[in-house]
Amino acid sequence: MKEDNHSNCVIHTEELSKVYDEGAVPVKAVNNVHLHIEKGEFTALVGPSGSGKTTLLNLLGGLDSPTSGKVWIHGKNISTLKKNQMIDFRLHNIGFVFQAYNLIPVLTAKENIEFVMLLQKAGKEERKQRVEQLLQETGLADQGDKRPGELSGGQQQRVAVARALASKPQFVLADEPTANLDSKTAGNLLDMMARLNRDEGMTFIFSTHDQRVIDRARRVITLVDGAISKDEVRETKNVSS
Repeated sequence: MKEDNHSNCVIHTEELSKVYDEGAVPVKAVNNVHLHIEKGEFTALVGPSGSGKTTLLNLLGGLDSPTSGKVWIHGKNISTLKKNQMIDFRLHNIGFVFQAYNLIPVLTAKENIEFVMLLQKAGKEERKQRVEQLLQETGLADQGDKRPGELSGGQQQRVAVARALASKPQFVLADEPTANLDSKTAGNLLDMMARLNRDEGMTFIFSTHDQRVIDRARRVITLVDGAISKDEVRETKNVSS
């Protein structure tokens, strides 16, 4: 099978669709989406509830399989990967921020952030420095030894963001990453992600209703009924001075 040859393209989809056939009428959660995401983008997927934002993120991250169409990541058609290959591919390429946090309850904040790096077999000193850096940047320097149940919802979300960034992934898929955060904390997190975007070329794709995220995005893709209705590239100030 021919591989995608877009040299600077991180994600490329062709006729991507996801149909749920649970009722009398099939529902097209994602409807024939053609999408290119270039390296270093800071992109927001927007649209009303039920427009397909989260489903599209799950397809892009290999967490769900399309009904039809293809997803290419770094020139690789991920639908051809076996389950264990997909797990390994996600581990080394993709960071996820889930709306439900998905933290491991028996691990501390430090251990949750460190977990992906352990799977990647990163060295002890590298893990320690990276965790301390992320705890500081997310305002959790004094919360590292607490377990998720001892943290507020906003603090758990910050741990989830730090965990997604810990492995220095090629790109981050974030489903409502600022949910449950106050304006100051959300702004600090977005500034941190924008700095990583600028300084390390890390690619971010957000699913969001939050105007704070939308205002910082350099590309805004609007979904309606699972299809792209608008794709706007714009200049914006996404890094604080």
